[in-house]
Amino acid sequence: MAARSSQPEKKPNFFAQLKSLFVFTKEVFPWLLWAEIGILIVGICVGILIGILLTPGVLWSIILWGVTGLLLGVLAGLMVLTRLSTKAMYEKIDGRPGAAGHVLSTSLGRSWTASDTPVGVNPKTQDAVYRAVGRGGVVVVGEGARGRLTRLVNEERSKAKRVASGVPVNVFYVGHGEGDVAIADLAKTIKKLPKAINRTTQAAVIKRIDSVSQSLASLPIPKGIDPMKARAPRPR
Repeated sequence: MAARSSQPEKKPNFFAQLKSLFVFTKEVFPWLLWAEIGILIVGICVGILIGILLTPGVLWSIILWGVTGLLLGVLAGLMVLTRLSTKAMYEKIDGRPGAAGHVLSTSLGRSWTASDTPVGVNPKTQDAVYRAVGRGGVVVVGEGARGRLTRLVNEERSKAKRVASGVPVNVFYVGHGEGDVAIADLAKTIKKLPKAINRTTQAAVIKRIDSVSQSLASLPIPKGIDPMKARAPRPR
């Protein structure tokens, strides 16, 4: 009997991930390459200048300071690349169905529990409602036209208040209209909510809400966000 040859999938190395991150970000910011080159040149120049000021006439010292400036430039370039990649991700998913769920499930941190699957959805319009539970209480997020979301949002808010009496329930609408929260600011806005419950209460609220939530397995979930494609790859 032939032996099975199931080799574990190899993870991309650091440079492969860095290249992927660069290509992903450059699609939104075409000037990225020149910005990174400029950062490296500035780093080298600053290092050489410091070397000339501290050890004038000592060539080896000036060279070492130049190398130090290069390394600092590389570090600064990576920091800029990481920040721009996050902005690129938000620009790519802005306005697409499922964007709110992607942000809630990936950007809130461990103190919040959320899923990229909506807790309420209109199959015809793809308007959807998402929920997150954390130290700030319960958050209901509407994605779509505010007028069409009224019933879905009110149902989810009523459910949360019914099973989690005394726990604050905050409602946010993702969009660019008056009173809406931009997708890029959604996670930041939720994290700023004041702490209202402890971890024990949070776990109990999650359990209660999940127990009364209706299964959405038979309903079509809004498509358009593939988390593996929408998320900016990060070098490890």
